[in-house]
Amino acid sequence: MQGVDFPTHTEPLQKDDIFRLKPALCVDLDGTLIATDTLLESILILLRECPWVLFCLPFWAFYGKAHLKHQVAKRVNLDVAHLPYRTGLLAYLREQFRSGRQIVLATGADRQIAEAVSKHLTIFSQIIASDGRTNLCGDQKRRVLEERFGWRGFDYMGNDFVDLKVWSAANAAILVQPPKNLFLRVKQCTSVDQIFCETPKKFPVILKAIRVQHWLKNLLVFLPLVTAHLLFHTNSFLMAFFAFMAFSLCASGLYIFNDLLDLPADRRHPKKQFRPFASGALSIKAGLILHPTLILLAFLLSWVTLPVNFMLILAIYGLTTVSYSLYLKKLAILDVLTLAGLYTLRVLAGGEALGISISTWLLAFSLFFFLSLAFGKRHGELQFRKVSTYQGIERRAYIGADKEMLGIMGVSSGFLSVLVLALYINSQAVLSLYENPEVLWILCPLLLYWISRTWLLAHRGTLDDDPLVVAFRDPRSYLIAAAMGLCGFLAL
Repeated sequence: MQGVDFPTHTEPLQKDDIFRLKPALCVDLDGTLIATDTLLESILILLRECPWVLFCLPFWAFYGKAHLKHQVAKRVNLDVAHLPYRTGLLAYLREQFRSGRQIVLATGADRQIAEAVSKHLTIFSQIIASDGRTNLCGDQKRRVLEERFGWRGFDYMGNDFVDLKVWSAANAAILVQPPKNLFLRVKQCTSVDQIFCETPKKFPVILKAIRVQHWLKNLLVFLPLVTAHLLFHTNSFLMAFFAFMAFSLCASGLYIFNDLLDLPADRRHPKKQFRPFASGALSIKAGLILHPTLILLAFLLSWVTLPVNFMLILAIYGLTTVSYSLYLKKLAILDVLTLAGLYTLRVLAGGEALGISISTWLLAFSLFFFLSLAFGKRHGELQFRKVSTYQGIERRAYIGADKEMLGIMGVSSGFLSVLVLALYINSQAVLSLYENPEVLWILCPLLLYWISRTWLLAHRGTLDDDPLVVAFRDPRSYLIAAAMGLCGFLAL
């Protein structure tokens, strides 16, 4: 067998000698050792940090994919320590390494990335990678490996149909998360030594990626329906439902966009590291398909069923959210004002969907109430992460010393929303809508209790998510909402 040095002694072979007799184990990187694509990740980092550089991508690609990979890699500092390595596979490779087997990193990724991964893992004796001129995939990878180790002188670990050309010259194949029908194709090329396969159900992973639980925030589009006493008006309820679905689909598409941009930061977060894209449970390619598809469906639904003004508000929401994901979330105070504005846009959208003019009372209440929630979200992040005085959170503008001030501004905003509610109850506008407006005064202590309790949870560091999402998981919030609904009913 070419490419393998056999020992010449006649003593009994030890375990380590047996492993050394084995052909070199050549391991692919993208999709095999890690559950992601380093080129796509690097391009997303460029989009986040230097979006204007993306205009250069077509020109770099014109000179070949290897040139594109090299140009992108030298402009991006990829955090290889937190890439989604396949833990079972990595344990197997470490065992092979400890037994004395030669392990080679043979990847189509640029050499800069391959060297960083090799330095981090310390199990590879050689690196074979793209170098800016040669894209080491398919035939090119087969040729290089065959020249170095000989025909059938190496085992190859890969994950896709493009690796079939490499397996045709390999001694044995190790398959990782193989697509359907790949096994049969590989069997025609060489023997299959092992298969590493984890098959999580895709549908639950997709539901987690689009954050269905966050659709609850879009119930705010029903608020104008409630305040106008049209909750049981069938046509109005149907329009509000269409508005809810359009906002939810658009929001899910934008959540995916945000998650793709935040991959490095999410992987360093104690909870966000388990999100589908950060963990590798869902591929970046899937995200790049889901993102535009969901947004297109949202605008198609609004175009067919809702007024034009609703679609304009939805477009403003989308553009503002993209700006927030790219830039605004890194600006102190402006980020929370943007979040409060995005909440309020949902209320405005509900009014446009129903053809209802939103009162200045409702807008003022929404502004202060949602501003309090936005401050609570930032305060909760710092408290939950136990950030020290001069320490910050990645892609956020706040440090530990800001917690007290965020709390003051957040509680003040929340109490101002209660004040607006009290002034509204005492206004002439209420007399035309309610026969027993005095009952509405019970709303004030109920809302004061909810806001105060929410901020108490934030101060204790147990508010680990969006305050509205936490509220939908909190039984006490349901009791308060039911009590407030009863007050509104009794006041009619």
